Amino acid sequence: MYKSLIRPILFKYDPETIHHFTFSSLKKLNKIPGVPAILRSKFSNNDPRLEREVFGLKFKNPVGLAAGFDKDAKLYKELSNLGFGFIEVGTVTPKPQSGNDKKRLFRLKADQAIINRMGFNNNGVEQMVSQLKKNTNVLIGGNIGKNKVTPNEEAVEDYKICFESLFDYVDYFVVNVSSPNTPNLRALQDKEPLTHLLKTLMELNNAKPKQKPILLKIAPDLTDTQLLDIINIVKETKIDGVIATNTTISREGLQSDNKKETGGLSGKPLTKRATQVIKFLSEKSNRSFPIIGVGGIHTADDAIEKLEAGASLVQLYTGFIYEGPALIKAINKKILSNYPKS
Repeated sequence: MYKSLIRPILFKYDPETIHHFTFSSLKKLNKIPGVPAILRSKFSNNDPRLEREVFGLKFKNPVGLAAGFDKDAKLYKELSNLGFGFIEVGTVTPKPQSGNDKKRLFRLKADQAIINRMGFNNNGVEQMVSQLKKNTNVLIGGNIGKNKVTPNEEAVEDYKICFESLFDYVDYFVVNVSSPNTPNLRALQDKEPLTHLLKTLMELNNAKPKQKPILLKIAPDLTDTQLLDIINIVKETKIDGVIATNTTISREGLQSDNKKETGGLSGKPLTKRATQVIKFLSEKSNRSFPIIGVGGIHTADDAIEKLEAGASLVQLYTGFIYEGPALIKAINKKILSNYPKS
């Protein structure tokens, strides 16, 4: 029904406008008595064999929503009713910012992809905290970044502010230094600044009575040498894992007319590269840390490939937009059929 009826209508309109319309519609729909229960019965799979324990957290199933969809933690409860095992909110910055100029979100229908240059538009960490205080049972990841006006030399302070502000309200953290849409942000992936950033956050974490997992989200455009650096940095800083991958700046093989738009590309063209990065990190590190696999998951088989490449969990974003919520249940069903004794 989604792909045959709903999606064709939604795709007639500007993608950012439709994003806000969908948010509002889901919010209103879930306020109707009985609707949340109906959605959970249709899309959720509560088989205990789907449960996963990763970096000390128990996930009811291994399929999550990637950061960027619920930037301000306004819809995580409603989204969890669609069957997600966990929701990652953000990317959030210390201060509110409007992001880059519109138009900044583009569908590439022929490629089943999206290009975005949103630029960390969000309402700031204080507003996110106010939203997350309402949470009761949704497992939440907090994806944190720096404000556009903050120079890289002072970026650590922005990450510290977000970390301290969100600590009591998220289950794990994701350090985002891999978005291509904030000027010079990806320079923080270089070995020296990245090691300093992660060590600083780990020091804050270790000072807490109970620690929260800290993950690093990396770009798919890193070379093998840079990926080896990432493995060494994870080992040196003792962070808990990696999310592979963010959007790509590559435009290889695209067919759509608007393929030259600047920004990060997500969706089907990223499927193969994201899986390659997961496999490389997993094999070269001897599976020494958990990986959350994200990038181009449009089918249940795509998710299985990520898991078999070495991912412990997977996340959806563009595939969720193109395929609809039925994809979540299809992946969980496929996992059960592939790993019946898991």
